[in-house]
Amino acid sequence: MAAPLTHLNDRGEAHIVDVGDKAITRRQAVAAARLVAKAETIAAIAGGSLKKGDALAVARVAGIMAAKKTADLIPLCHPIALTKISVDIDVEAGGLSLRILARAETTGQTGVEMEALVAASTAALTLYDMAKAIDRDMVVTDVCVLEKSGGKSGDYRKHP
Repeated sequence: MAAPLTHLNDRGEAHIVDVGDKAITRRQAVAAARLVAKAETIAAIAGGSLKKGDALAVARVAGIMAAKKTADLIPLCHPIALTKISVDIDVEAGGLSLRILARAETTGQTGVEMEALVAASTAALTLYDMAKAIDRDMVVTDVCVLEKSGGKSGDYRKHP
């Protein structure tokens, strides 16, 4: 049987989860996103030749900023004091996609999966925005949590 949804109270109404009694632990999460595009688009993004400027730098900063605003965007997320957020963007083999990895960390009473997901997806959307003038066929895909650690539910690693 599946575990009950934690964001629903006993009447089935949405609410923010009470984490007051949870232990303060070090918590980490890594999330990914992928931007699939034409080879010329990926080359322009990676080479910094877009008219809008250095898309990789802008996307990294956008991801970091978004992670810090997760509770403002996702209604039932707790505001979290992040101790670290990083966004890495690499060209994947074949040159037809960019892989975005976002790592979020905190020491607190709730996890940082949503912060990592928001960072990765926002970075991908920022890349889309910066390159849409040259490639409207881009696709943001594969947004997912790859791993998490800390907290009562233990560690998680996505199966390949």
